[in-house]
Amino acid sequence: MWNEKKPETKSTDAPHPVEAPAERATGWLGASLRVKGEISGTEDLLIDGMVEGSIHLDERKLTVGKTAKLTADINARDVVVYGYVKGNVRAKGRVEIKKDGYVIGNLTTAQIMIEDGADFKGTIEIDRSAPKEADKNVPARAAAAAAGAGAGATPKSI
Repeated sequence: MWNEKKPETKSTDAPHPVEAPAERATGWLGASLRVKGEISGTEDLLIDGMVEGSIHLDERKLTVGKTAKLTADINARDVVVYGYVKGNVRAKGRVEIKKDGYVIGNLTTAQIMIEDGADFKGTIEIDRSAPKEADKNVPARAAAAAAGAGAGATPKSI
């Protein structure tokens, strides 16, 4: 009686966005659009057009499409480049320059990936001091230091 399965009924209602909280909103700047000035937002962004200025998406992902041409300083959580970027890029998480991507400028990030065939001219600074990442590593380092001190071992660089 309690373990009996009820017959499945198919709903004709359209799925509600509330049912998929894992999906994030992504803005899109199409290939025919040109922007001069500052872009900032709280959603992921895909750019296929031209941008001149600055882009601030602190906790979001910026994807530079194959047809995109950016002359901008970029600040985002993650940056993926398929197109052209001229400017400094700062990412708290990761910067990826894909096969046909082209970047001229300085990169500051915690992780970097440059595929074969990508073009890059500038400097790379690995900055792992992002607050969330640093907070995750503090207990592990403290435990390792305590274990090392108890064993009489000399300090080791991490």
